[in-house]
Amino acid sequence: MQTHFNQEIEQQLLTVGDFVRFAASEFNRADLFYGHGHDNAWDEAITLILYTLSLPSQLSEQIFHCRLTHDEKQAVLAIIERRIIEQKPAAYLTNQAYFAGLPFYVDERTLVPRSPLAEWIEKRFFPLIAEGESVARILDLCTGSGCIAIACAHYFPEAEVDAVDLSEDALNVAQINIELHGLTEQVIPIQSDVFSGVSQQKYDLIVTNPPYVDQEDVDNLPTEYTHEPSIGLGSGEDGLDITRKILAQSSEHLTDNGLLVCEVGNSQVHVEATYPEVNFTWLTFERGGHGVFMLTKQQLDQYQAIFNQRVKK
Repeated sequence: MQTHFNQEIEQQLLTVGDFVRFAASEFNRADLFYGHGHDNAWDEAITLILYTLSLPSQLSEQIFHCRLTHDEKQAVLAIIERRIIEQKPAAYLTNQAYFAGLPFYVDERTLVPRSPLAEWIEKRFFPLIAEGESVARILDLCTGSGCIAIACAHYFPEAEVDAVDLSEDALNVAQINIELHGLTEQVIPIQSDVFSGVSQQKYDLIVTNPPYVDQEDVDNLPTEYTHEPSIGLGSGEDGLDITRKILAQSSEHLTDNGLLVCEVGNSQVHVEATYPEVNFTWLTFERGGHGVFMLTKQQLDQYQAIFNQRVKK
């Protein structure tokens, strides 16, 4: 497991803390980008090194004083080097990401889970959904790795959840995660172009994190994002090609008191410019995040003509 780091470096680095500090410095020197679970080199270094040492992420600081064997040093230096040279998100190097407090398998067939929606799923969308209110069916539209669908199933154990995506590759990853969490009876993966695979179906809650990156941002994405499937990122010039369809078609798939919750990230500005007449409820986040709106079934009906009119042909 030879690396480009010289033998002297290996000899000088002794403890877990030494390697974390070294990795963070090397990551900063390499000017890496963080946006797939961490926002800084230090946390990224800890994640990669503890993963490589087969240690859990939640340990006391005593672990930083523990020494590594020669083989462990080589393995840690190798993953540090891969992160720098390949510029892949850490989750693709470990094949693991966390969402809503739950572990997920990930690879380059799907986006790395990172939606701020996790915060709202963990609190069962309260107060948008009243405490104790029945939620029998949930749709996760554009499910990717299945993280939103599975998190919804975890926090709404009474609900049936459909997880739909156009990408067969993504659905294969979602199936891995559904099985990992023992939810094959509760979460059903379905291949679908928006709502095509669930025609005639109605849900109490539709949650969606569709592709929403506008063309200008797609053209300027950091290298780390180029490892993700492009189908999961871009959606036309203003990032709203799929969101327009979701807005136009959601009403017929919601129960009378149903809700649509949709993430559009930085394309919030395009949503507000495209639909100035629509009274979107923009959700707020305690842990950071933006660009997620909620509309009720009644609002979707109210603005149906506008939504239909602005779908791109």
